[in-house]
Amino acid sequence: MHTFDVQDMTCGGCAASVTRAVQRLDTAAKVEVDLAAKTVRVASSRTVDEVRAAIADAGFPVTGAR
Repeated sequence: MHTFDVQDMTCGGCAASVTRAVQRLDTAAKVEVDLAAKTVRVASSRTVDEVRAAIADAGFPVTGAR
């Protein structure tokens, strides 16, 4: 599981958008959004760079990944 720092998320709509973006890339992905911590945890068969790009393409720049 990878954790991404996504500072621009502010609401449930943002969380849903990020989740949809990742699941469009990998329908089997497990996505956990923590709005308070501004993080997204993703378990996916896709690479970190692919997931980062999907989140960024949805309008939410990733500021860090671990």
